[in-house]
Amino acid sequence: MTLSRRSVLRSISALPALAIIPTVSWGANQPLRIGVIGAGWLGGTVGRLWVQAGHEVLFSSRNPDELASMARALGNRASVGTPAQAAQFGTVLLFAVPYAALPQLGRDLHDSMQAKIVLDACNPSPGNDSALSREAHTNGVGQTSAKYLPGTRLVRAFSAVDATAVESSAQRESEKLGVPLAGNDAAAVEVAARLVVDAGCEPVIVGELAAAASFQRGGPGYRANTSAPDLRRLLGL
Repeated sequence: MTLSRRSVLRSISALPALAIIPTVSWGANQPLRIGVIGAGWLGGTVGRLWVQAGHEVLFSSRNPDELASMARALGNRASVGTPAQAAQFGTVLLFAVPYAALPQLGRDLHDSMQAKIVLDACNPSPGNDSALSREAHTNGVGQTSAKYLPGTRLVRAFSAVDATAVESSAQRESEKLGVPLAGNDAAAVEVAARLVVDAGCEPVIVGELAAAASFQRGGPGYRANTSAPDLRRLLGL
């Protein structure tokens, strides 16, 4: 199934855009520089698909040497480094780390992340009764992530799907996996939508960050791992 630029733009037309507009846009042919912060199961899978789609990706973790063999197998568009190096490298950043790590990463990477598009795939762990988890549950995960990653153009993306479902979708021609997106910046959501397509899935634009509650843990869209039409029905879109 081919997703048209017009259909995505229609979905995001109601979202407010920030004054800072990215140098890339939907339909642009040039590759993006993407920093993946947390190259585990999800971050590694999505990042690998982006490399295969032609983007330059720096995979990072606390132990970057452990990622070297993966990067070598992907070729010269893939590299590895620390989270600080990933934040400096990427025009777009994907956060796929334990949720408890966000406040410290927000402090450590603050200067490198300013005005960058951040795709937030992080979720509080089930049964975790920490102050941060309670805050995210009360205020919404999207708004809480934005608080701890200030100055970024945050989009909730890849937070409600499994890595295996993403990989399976990338290998088939139809019935693409619906990946819900929510953000307050229309231009950032547009770039996120492009990257969902480049990962072999179909974006489902839900609304602003507050609307991400519908696909955080406990919401109807969380781990639905279904096609975009079915996901839209689940979310009432």
